[in-house]
Amino acid sequence: MRVVLVRLSALGDVIHTWPLALALREARPDMHLTWVVEEPFRPLVEGHPAVDAVLVCSTRRWRRSPLSAATQAEVAHLKTRLAELAPDLCIDPQGVLKSAMVTRWSCAGRRLGLARPWRRELLPGLAYTEQIPGSTSHRHVVATNLQMVRALDATPPGDLPAPDGRWLAEQSRDAMVPGLPAHAAVLLPGAGRESKILPVETLAEVAQALAIEGLPVVVAWGPAESERAAAIVRTAGDPVLLAPPTDLRQLAALLSGAALVIGGDTGPIHLAASLGTPTVAVFLTTDPQRNGPLGPHTAVVSAARRTNGGPTGSARAQQVRGIEASEILTSARALLATPTAPGIEPSPDRPDPSRSTGAPSSPE
Repeated sequence: MRVVLVRLSALGDVIHTWPLALALREARPDMHLTWVVEEPFRPLVEGHPAVDAVLVCSTRRWRRSPLSAATQAEVAHLKTRLAELAPDLCIDPQGVLKSAMVTRWSCAGRRLGLARPWRRELLPGLAYTEQIPGSTSHRHVVATNLQMVRALDATPPGDLPAPDGRWLAEQSRDAMVPGLPAHAAVLLPGAGRESKILPVETLAEVAQALAIEGLPVVVAWGPAESERAAAIVRTAGDPVLLAPPTDLRQLAALLSGAALVIGGDTGPIHLAASLGTPTVAVFLTTDPQRNGPLGPHTAVVSAARRTNGGPTGSARAQQVRGIEASEILTSARALLATPTAPGIEPSPDRPDPSRSTGAPSSPE
């Protein structure tokens, strides 16, 4: 059986689709699974234990120059590769126009998408031959993705599996970023939407406190985040360090070797959680029960209140209060005090939690 899985973007969403790929493989060990993904996220898919082949696209660039010769050639190449695959089934858990377009190009006899309201956009439904409802028992997007294994007459797992990125950590061992301390606290200053981003002053206060307690602190950044990252380092002062630019494999290596990762609702937070690294995620305007990081070494500090009581294809929520650095530090210290996460070597530089001055409390 030949199956195409269409999850094009973004970083965190691709990671939240890993459990579906594994569930499909478990349901049909003999299948050939091809994953279609945006080119920048290829390292998150290529080498995944459930994936046999990867096809890439560049829909953002295609939209900018839809009539260019390069775009036409790349689209034609993707269509040809899909035609050569002749898939029996194409599954689109993303449910937006660009993913539905690729799903339609697959020409699979069965084209499966999520039903509304679990699917955010209306028009993609025109590309599907079948629509499957998402989870009614659990709000998290991973649970809804897993419902799509029903296309293979399989039952979704009863529990909620956390995305497992150990395969990526293994592949990224040779991509360590030189010049950065081992077992550091890594702060992530950016996010895909302005409303998700923590204030520079808050993250600087967190960085400064962790550094005083003896933990090396590194601020890592992605595209369009360099100025914010540099401002955090300037505000926090020595010895907080600014990471150099990193690609996805270098970022995976950095996060897998970290003692702690702190950031907002951003893809690298989910990557860190999948690697088994203690992770504190701060949610301002998104619902952590739908899109929060999963795993035993994660904590969420939330200022968000969900406005929609039923199933939804959107994680947007209303910010109802501010977040203080002390709340983030309390969650961070609690994680540092727990047994070491799988795959993380004990660090002699990890601070003694008894030195912290914050009163312990449960993260929201």
